[in-house]
Amino acid sequence: MKKFVMLVCLMLLVLSCGSKKKIVTKKRRSQQKTERVVVIPKSTGPIPDNTQKPIVVPKNSNLNATEIYILQYSVIAMEEMRTSKIPASITLAQGILESGSGKGRLSVEANNHFGIKCHGWTGEKIYHDDDRSQECFRKYKHAFRSFEDHSEFLTGRGRYAKLFDLRADDYKGWAKGLRAAGYATDRKYPDKLISLIERYELYAYDETVLGKRSSPQNNTGAGHGVSSTHTVVKGDTLYSLSRFYNTTVDELKRINRLRTNDLSLGQIIIIK
Repeated sequence: MKKFVMLVCLMLLVLSCGSKKKIVTKKRRSQQKTERVVVIPKSTGPIPDNTQKPIVVPKNSNLNATEIYILQYSVIAMEEMRTSKIPASITLAQGILESGSGKGRLSVEANNHFGIKCHGWTGEKIYHDDDRSQECFRKYKHAFRSFEDHSEFLTGRGRYAKLFDLRADDYKGWAKGLRAAGYATDRKYPDKLISLIERYELYAYDETVLGKRSSPQNNTGAGHGVSSTHTVVKGDTLYSLSRFYNTTVDELKRINRLRTNDLSLGQIIIIK
């Protein structure tokens, strides 16, 4: 009888130890899974609506490629400024300069607006002559990913750390600091960025993100004999736009051929 009792106790002890081991193993697996979720790159997230919508330029307009580029990517640049603290004006000016206003081969065929090379990249690639023949560049499915990678490039390298000590609207300091940190070898690179920012008033997008103005007026048609346009940002409604531009909701719907009052981020609204 005693042998039987001892045998039962021994079996219970073994089962108890086995149960504890299973619990510990399960916990470790759970922790590993959580860590993987934390380090998932931003590039696996959803694509903003405005990156899917082509820009519709008013008929008979004289908007140049740079003006259209600004209309297309200003919302993305502002969103990146909110998350990375890089001035939207700088992002837009660099995109304009390095992609040829979206007309360069890398931007057209690879959605690569900033000439970012592979450097450990595991995604799709494109080969293009740069400093050397047929260098490897990153290829993106959506242009938005290029802007996102640009932000990660600047925020993830120590040599650019001092730039983030500047005021968020100090585009001149950023332009000069980028070259000083080794982003470009061209001595005139800062002047080119500043010229683009001031010519197209890109600083308005910085002011919008910082709350210094309600939303930028994209008067890209000024001086070209076309209507002004407005890029829809978060919080915009047809009513608020009608008040801001001193018009009516019905007039905006008529001009833009809208059937409802619904607006989406990045949508281009024609203002007369």
